[in-house]
Amino acid sequence: MTYLGVDYYPEHWPEEMIDEDINGIIELGANIVRIGEFAWHLMESEEGSFDFSYFDKVIAKLKERGLDVMFGTPTATFPAWLAHKEPGILSEDEHNHPRVFGGRRQYCFNSDAYRKYAARITRKLVEHYKDEEAIVSWQIDNEFGHEGSDMCYCDQCHHKFQGYLAEKYTDIQTLNEEWGTIFWGQTYNDFSEIPIPKPTITTHNPSLKLEWSRFRSDSLNGFAHEMTNIVKEIKGGHQTVTTNVSGGVFDKWFDHAENLRPMDFVSYDNYPVWGGLEKPIPPEAIAMTHDFNRGLLNKNYWIVEELMGAQGHDVIGYLPRPEQAKMWSYQAFAHGCSNMLYFRWRGMTKGAEQFCYGVVDHDNVYGRKYKEVQSLFGEMKNHTELLNSEITSDIAVLYDYDNIWSWRSQIQSKDFDFNEELLRLYRPFYQLNTNIDVIPADRDLDTYKVVVVPVMQVMDEAFADRLRSFANQGGTVIFSFRTGLKGKDNNLRLGEVLPGLVRDMVGARVEEIESLTSDHNLSLQGEGGFSDIPAQVSVWRDLLVAEEAEVLYRYQDYFYKDYAAVTQNTFGEGEVYYVGGGLSESALDKIAQDVVQRHDIDFIESVQDVEAYRRRVGDTSYLFLMNHSDQEKAFQSVDLKPYESKIIKE
Repeated sequence: MTYLGVDYYPEHWPEEMIDEDINGIIELGANIVRIGEFAWHLMESEEGSFDFSYFDKVIAKLKERGLDVMFGTPTATFPAWLAHKEPGILSEDEHNHPRVFGGRRQYCFNSDAYRKYAARITRKLVEHYKDEEAIVSWQIDNEFGHEGSDMCYCDQCHHKFQGYLAEKYTDIQTLNEEWGTIFWGQTYNDFSEIPIPKPTITTHNPSLKLEWSRFRSDSLNGFAHEMTNIVKEIKGGHQTVTTNVSGGVFDKWFDHAENLRPMDFVSYDNYPVWGGLEKPIPPEAIAMTHDFNRGLLNKNYWIVEELMGAQGHDVIGYLPRPEQAKMWSYQAFAHGCSNMLYFRWRGMTKGAEQFCYGVVDHDNVYGRKYKEVQSLFGEMKNHTELLNSEITSDIAVLYDYDNIWSWRSQIQSKDFDFNEELLRLYRPFYQLNTNIDVIPADRDLDTYKVVVVPVMQVMDEAFADRLRSFANQGGTVIFSFRTGLKGKDNNLRLGEVLPGLVRDMVGARVEEIESLTSDHNLSLQGEGGFSDIPAQVSVWRDLLVAEEAEVLYRYQDYFYKDYAAVTQNTFGEGEVYYVGGGLSESALDKIAQDVVQRHDIDFIESVQDVEAYRRRVGDTSYLFLMNHSDQEKAFQSVDLKPYESKIIKE
């Protein structure tokens, strides 16, 4: 069975509209709705007075019509009476200004009071509905960490951060030594003297900033795990547990894989465009995030908020063109989404999301968007086996949150953007329509042929040894600039020539470095098979001296024309590439083509803006075809209208 549905908020409308809504949802072809995640006050309007009768009536009506339910625990929006009684639950910004009641997710993860009240409403809710057969899944909270809600600088966080450090380092001298607090006279006599990284003159110690990032992750995930454990302890055996991942996954202050670890499946909120954007994010960025979510638990996932209309809280963004949002849904299904709910059934006429348009807008007309969703549901309901089929990949793109947070503590180039540097190496393999896993760096690599390691400046010996073993056994490793720069303490290693722990693999050394800008493009000259492929670097450059490696590109400016920019080295049975800067697409495309051909990796040639993604059921293969452009395109003998999408059997 494939779940296809909408996010439904019956409490936003007069009660007499429920039957009308359910009729429209049924006619849409839906078999599930998601409810409840913002309704704490409706369930507990006064402290300790729990009343679930409204949702009892709603669920009875939904069940009568054969609709299943995903119910959200309501801890993302606490009631006003709680903020009034316990103002200490409110998180604070870096200037110690409380985030006042009125938005959402403005609670502090380290507030013992908030944890008590959140645990109680979660427990009461699940106890009430644990035997309800219509509720098939529980969603924990809502979009953890979204909109900056993963960061708080209050005194509760400060004191618990100091306790976190005391537990980790045991004695203050160990911390002083590892952090190098002798610099700028920052040496501490006691853990109680350690600040949190609020604004100061110049900047804080990089080791402190990385530990603060880890603490923020532990704080959020500790709360998430506590709520998850409550639900799992009480829920019915037929009910599953998930939470919904929001966009901007590498801009958050928490480890997503750890966050989802105790869940039954991953859910994701897919917004290729949002308020203020004049156009959607690129197709490869959308695809990468799908591959990221599939990689969190290494299995197919749900989407519980799929965009249909224009979106914006204050500023409204781009309106998805006819068939474009449907095409994004096809792309999601291609990359491993097995069940999908659209946001939202009916656009709201009051409150902060009046401009988050839905399947049906405030005019109550079942128009173009309604028919688009209806057609998508009709096309997908017969593909359950295909949508649940396993996706296997020969290529893995690795990330590590310690590394990401290290970059955020010292970006080194003013135009450095981790997202773009990961996409820079993901993009050429996406353009070849290959299957790609985007996974944490600590995962097993044995099933892959190619491992892509973007800007991995933080590295320990265990990780380097795993990569060395992978290449020795015939795998291809692709590094980019600043690899191996730091240890897990976020510090440089004395006497170590870059790229540090993997220098032997790379077969080249970094002699000097230079920070560039995104507009500062330096021309390169290719050698051998790359001699006729023009290329440039921006953002950064490592000046490489080839020791054993073959030079693929050299710099062309007068002082540095003897230095390599890109190298390739044979290591054991495998090969290792080092990309010493923000390399342009044509050169990376050539590298990707060489790599997939060397390993006989399945790839599909298609014209620009046409994505072709292969899925298999037994011995039968299918292609998901998506036209990401507003022009007519063709894939082999298949014509695709603007933003059209299809599934074809090969």
